[in-house]
Amino acid sequence: MNDKIGTDALAIDDLDRRILDQMQRDSSLTNQELAARVHASPPTCLRRVRRLVEVGIIVREVALVDPARLGASLTAIVEVTLDVQTAEQMTAFENAMQSEAAVLQCYRVSTGPDFVVIAQVQDMPAYHAMVHRAFTAQANVRNVRTFFSMHRSKFETRVAV
Repeated sequence: MNDKIGTDALAIDDLDRRILDQMQRDSSLTNQELAARVHASPPTCLRRVRRLVEVGIIVREVALVDPARLGASLTAIVEVTLDVQTAEQMTAFENAMQSEAAVLQCYRVSTGPDFVVIAQVQDMPAYHAMVHRAFTAQANVRNVRTFFSMHRSKFETRVAV
C-alpha cells in the first residue's frame, strides 16, 4: 500500500498525518511536545509544520469557545434559496454572509436550497435581527427556512487524516 497521498502541492506521508492529527486535537502544543507525540525530532517536526502551512494544508490555528458561556446559546441552521442564481448573485450572497458576525458557516449546496447557513446568536430577538440584516434586506433572497438546534450531539472540527 502506498503511504503517500498526493495533492497538487505536496505529498502527505505518515509523519505529516500524525502531525496534523495531533495539531487538530491541540494546536497549543509546543514544538517539543508535538515532536514527542509524533515520534520525530523537534527540527524535523518544525520543518514539516512550516511546510504544511506554506502549502495551505494548515490554514490557521484557532481556539474553540463554548458559545453558551458567551451568551450565544441559540444555533440556527438556515436554508436559503435565492430568486436569481447567477454566478454573480451567488457570490454576492456569499460576500454578504462573510460580513455577518452571527454566521459561522455558509455552504453553497445542490438539490434543494442554494445555501445552508449555520448561525450562532444569543436568543430569538437576536436571531430576528440577524435574519433582517442578512436575508430580508437582500432583494435576491426568495425563501428562508430555519431549523433551531435543541441539542448538539456532536461537534468536531477535526478532519480525518
